[in-house]
Amino acid sequence: MKSIEEQMAAPDFWDNQEKAQETVVQMKSLRTLIEPIDECLTGLEDLDVMLEMAEEDESLASEVPGQLDQLEKTLEELELKALLDGPYDNFGAIVTINARDGGTDANDWAEMLLTMYGRWADQHEYDVELIDRTDNEEAGITNATFVVRGPMAYGYLKGETGMHRLVRISPFNSEGKRQTSFAAVDVSPEVPDTEEVEIDEEDVRTDTFRASGAGGQHVNKTDSAIRLTHVPTGIVVQCQNERSQHKNRATAWKMLRSRLARIEEERRESEQAEKYKTQAKVGFGSQIRNYFLHPDQRVKDARTGYYVGSFHSVMNGEIQGFLDSYLRWRVGQESPQN
Repeated sequence: MKSIEEQMAAPDFWDNQEKAQETVVQMKSLRTLIEPIDECLTGLEDLDVMLEMAEEDESLASEVPGQLDQLEKTLEELELKALLDGPYDNFGAIVTINARDGGTDANDWAEMLLTMYGRWADQHEYDVELIDRTDNEEAGITNATFVVRGPMAYGYLKGETGMHRLVRISPFNSEGKRQTSFAAVDVSPEVPDTEEVEIDEEDVRTDTFRASGAGGQHVNKTDSAIRLTHVPTGIVVQCQNERSQHKNRATAWKMLRSRLARIEEERRESEQAEKYKTQAKVGFGSQIRNYFLHPDQRVKDARTGYYVGSFHSVMNGEIQGFLDSYLRWRVGQESPQN
């Protein structure tokens, strides 16, 4: 940690912006681990002193349970952070949301999820960069891709990959009928250039197209948008957020590297790889989480059973409980007895 502080103090530290940002994130990640450890050690020392004093002054004994509770809470946080031990967990997360079954309701639902993740990131002081967004003509979005950068961003968000299902009375149906909508979320690590990810350029097909927008003056008049297709795996990524085709191409390649890195990570985890191979891609029965606005308001994770009785609090970014429960569930799934 001291060596990183010395790097950050160097006058030329910010000359390479991308490398500097990686170092800053690394520093923040180390602090999220070191500070709770220091708190635990200090708390234990305080507890020893408190117990000694309580032997002489019984009135101090009432403070011991509170000190123990605080120590247990800090230890629990450390145990949770210890589960973030994947090779890419400390990297940023590239999140893509696609509207699926459900028509306009699905487009609206996809945009609601985009807002939800943005609010979660704000609450945890993570940086968010929008890479790509395609709006639906009537409402919502067809798809969007953004990057979340901060300590263990990918480690926390990787469990969000899968289908998210919403049940509500449709605001787009004049008859007020109940509508089920689906949106697919895909999360990959933002792999820095220093990490080796082998890609044969001959395996990648590049297509250029005109970036879509809200219409009128916002529509790009040139074919600046880039779509990359990795033929062996069928992975498709695209970027149209920048006006420069060069910048869109560079971002699209970064996205492709990240997707392939995630696939390699899954191959190393045999049970995870089996899960991704067998799960359905769209439609009923494939969802990882169910969100209900009708007949009652609740959100429940289909894998972990974690439950929140307030739909609106979840939409407001209160999803940390789901992220934490997934980390614990994943350890249980990978244990030998399972």
